Amino acid sequence: MNQTHSRIPPLESPFEPNIEQMLNRMNPPGAPSVLALFRTLAVNPAMAERLMPWGGYLLGRHASLPLRDREVVIDRVCALCGAEYEWGVHVAAFAKAAEFSDSQIAAIADPDGPLDALPERDRLLVRLVDELHDTSQVSDALWCEVSALWTQAQCVELLMLAGWYHAISYVCNAARVPLESWQARFPA
Repeated sequence: MNQTHSRIPPLESPFEPNIEQMLNRMNPPGAPSVLALFRTLAVNPAMAERLMPWGGYLLGRHASLPLRDREVVIDRVCALCGAEYEWGVHVAAFAKAAEFSDSQIAAIADPDGPLDALPERDRLLVRLVDELHDTSQVSDALWCEVSALWTQAQCVELLMLAGWYHAISYVCNAARVPLESWQARFPA
C-alpha cells in the first residue's frame, strides 16, 4: 500500500486545549507519543469523542473476551484488510501480554499460510474472522463450533470486535495513517 503521504494528515502539536485533553484520554498510558490514528480521528473531534467509550470497552477490563481472543481477532482482521498500521500497533502493544510466539504472530498475519502454530481455539477465531471477512456471514457449521466455546454475549462481542476493526482498518488504509516508528511491521 502507498504510505507516502497521509490523505488526512494527523493533527500536530500544539493542540487546542480541548483536543489535547481528548487525545490524552484516548492515548494508551505509556505510549511513546500520541498515536497517529487518534490524531487523525481527532480531525473530527465530535466523532472521536463518541468513539472512545466503545473502543475503551473493547480493549478494557470490562470486555467479556479474554485479551488473547481479542488480539487474535484484531490482528487477523487487520492483516486481512492490509492495515499494517493497526496490526503493527496491536502486535507491538499486546502480543507479549497475549502470549503470542513469533510463529503465532506470523500465522495470524498470513491470510494464505498454515495455522499449525496456533492452538485450536485461536484457529477457530481465525476461521471466524476469515469467513466474516470473505462473506459477511458465518456458516451454521462454524457457528456451532464458535457457540460451543463462547457465550452468546461473547459471540456478539466477537462479531462487533471484528466489524469495529474492519472500520478502523478502513480509516488507517484510506486515510493513509502514517506508521509509528516503534510498531511492528508485517512479516516479509
